[in-house]
Amino acid sequence: MAIATSTTSPTLAARVQRIKVPTVLRYLALIALGTIYTMPFVWMVSISLKPYTDLNQIPPLLIPSRLAFENYPDALFQPMLYFPQFFVNTIYYVVLSGLGELLSSAIVAYGFARVNFRGNRVLFALVLSTMMLPSQVTLIPEYVIFKQLGWIDTYLPLIIPSWFGVAFYIFLFRQFFMTIPTELDDAAMIDGATPLGILFRIILPLSVPAIITCTALSIVSRWNDFFGPLVYINTTSKQVIAVALTYFNVPNQATYDNLLMAAAVVSVIPVIVIFLFLQDYFVQGVTMTGLKEG
Repeated sequence: MAIATSTTSPTLAARVQRIKVPTVLRYLALIALGTIYTMPFVWMVSISLKPYTDLNQIPPLLIPSRLAFENYPDALFQPMLYFPQFFVNTIYYVVLSGLGELLSSAIVAYGFARVNFRGNRVLFALVLSTMMLPSQVTLIPEYVIFKQLGWIDTYLPLIIPSWFGVAFYIFLFRQFFMTIPTELDDAAMIDGATPLGILFRIILPLSVPAIITCTALSIVSRWNDFFGPLVYINTTSKQVIAVALTYFNVPNQATYDNLLMAAAVVSVIPVIVIFLFLQDYFVQGVTMTGLKEG
């Protein structure tokens, strides 16, 4: 019995060691990558808490000489740069454009996933091909059209186009809808449901991961949108956060990087919170789109 124990014990130890070493290396790689990706945010928070005298220190200080929490109210509540108004503008833009993207994309995707018509696949491929067209290519004709409509310096050029669908969200919705059994549609039609009734009462309630995925992507995209508001909005009080952050950099004047970073930290917190709460649904929504071949 003792001989059997002595022969099997080294084998067990070697087997445990073989299992642990790749796992440790994997975790070390993840920690290293996580550190690399979080360092810019840590540095941003560090600068936001520095007094003005620490900004020009050589070498730079990671830990401030004192925590200057007053940077946050100083940055957010300046009379000329009143950030609560910029937050309200951004939320208004994000909610209306995001709602349009989700509704229109879901309706179009339902047509591609459930309605059999000639040219379905060709038209779907054509929709996906628009993702390869940079927005800058159509910027000038779009600007001319919106100017003729009198929409410049309003939110209409930023919101109205989003109500005509987004190719990537149409793809995500369509792929997810195709994983839902068509027998549910047939049963609902027997009960007298209309196609839109089937979409809103059956398909969408079963597509929560896809909805949350598109919602998260839409919020992040619109919250960080810099180019659109910069082109179409001219009045300072109507601007969004992404553009308002550039107002701290005034030519021929001192740049208060600590105030800029304080405003940037506050502006990025909503995006971080959204992904922390929705990350499980986000991963599920993305992975489920590949379960059904289209």
